[in-house]
Amino acid sequence: MDIFLLILGFFFIILGILGSFLPVLPGPITSWIGLLILHLTKAVPMNWTFIAITFGVAFIIWLIDYFIPAMGTKRFGGTRYGVIGTMVGLILGLLFFPPFGIIIGPFIGAFAGEMLKDRNDSGRALKAAFGSFIGFLTSTFLKFIAAIVYTGLFFSIFWENREAFLAVFK
Repeated sequence: MDIFLLILGFFFIILGILGSFLPVLPGPITSWIGLLILHLTKAVPMNWTFIAITFGVAFIIWLIDYFIPAMGTKRFGGTRYGVIGTMVGLILGLLFFPPFGIIIGPFIGAFAGEMLKDRNDSGRALKAAFGSFIGFLTSTFLKFIAAIVYTGLFFSIFWENREAFLAVFK
């Protein structure tokens, strides 16, 4: 059972890393679920303080994720159309132009969204698209760093308790 939970936890860690880039999955929270599953094994002693702190960090990053792109867009003079365009551009970019679509898609999406709002002001739309793009990159980078830290914690905890996991094969 511990091996199954170890594999399931690792699966959630990988999903968390992917969730850093995909707006459908909450990256850090998904990675945290992987850490929680690892702590539910008999091989790893439960550390509620560790679980609570890592959840708190994941939850705060998840909340901030909703505000950073909007702050970037607003800071550069954009509207809600730019934020929505950023997300649509990300999804379409990932679907049709991987891996470069993750960089180009949000920018084009934000620009298109702003142009839908005001077709006569392409300069403002470009500036707002840049702000939305910077906000998106900042948010993605923050989620990715958290997911990588949780991945490192996962492997560190596994390594410290490897004898208990490997005892199943003896």
